[in-house]
Amino acid sequence: MLDISFTYSDLQTWLLIMVRVTLFVYAAPFFSMNNVPHVVKIGFGLLFSTMLYGVVDHPTLVFETETEYAIIVIKEAICGLLIGLGAQLCTTVTSLAGFIVDMETGMSMAQVFDINTRMQTSITGGIYQAAFSLLMIVTGLYQYLVSALADSFTLIPIGGVNLNADKLLTSFIEFMSQYMLIAFRIALPAVCCMLLLNSVLGILAKVAPQMNMFAVGIQLKVLSGLTILYITAFTLPRIADFIVTEMKTVLVGMIEGMM
Repeated sequence: MLDISFTYSDLQTWLLIMVRVTLFVYAAPFFSMNNVPHVVKIGFGLLFSTMLYGVVDHPTLVFETETEYAIIVIKEAICGLLIGLGAQLCTTVTSLAGFIVDMETGMSMAQVFDINTRMQTSITGGIYQAAFSLLMIVTGLYQYLVSALADSFTLIPIGGVNLNADKLLTSFIEFMSQYMLIAFRIALPAVCCMLLLNSVLGILAKVAPQMNMFAVGIQLKVLSGLTILYITAFTLPRIADFIVTEMKTVLVGMIEGMM
């Protein structure tokens, strides 16, 4: 006869697992898209929490009052949120790179609605975000995110979250120092092309002052920008690899700051 016992202590442990997983789902890329129904997010969080409950270790929780247990719940929520947010921040670099490209090519006045963030974004930023999301699905990056969350229960046991503000701040500062560099490296082909084009237009403005270089330059910038985006489309997989590498570094730094 099958005997399944589920004590009050087991319920407390399962709730802590669910809190970390659910906050991760609502913050991590791909899972936190606004076009994903909330019922699907909640269902995935409950299902994955139940699966992890039978795999992860169940340490003995030490608390005497409801307030102490609430503090443990808050720490677990912060842990899941930071892991998901660390991965999400790496994907937003594509929006910054697209904004830089549109500023150089003269398309920054045109904005499109991003269904993921429900905000206005640049045209090139939307293209980069869609391409990265597609590559993330094709390459199975979402599986890495799920496995990273599962491994976090081994490195950071349930109820054993120790927030180290110095390490977390150091990891965040190191990432932000690379944030602009990554975005500029993505937009570098367009920036170099526009710099060369502006130099040519400046020379032509001196040689032929009767020509309206402002009107001609706007059209040439848009045409050159679209051309350089088409030519550099083959570099999108390398850009995705670069972002994924940085994402792994950020996740490791976030987890180390909570061990």
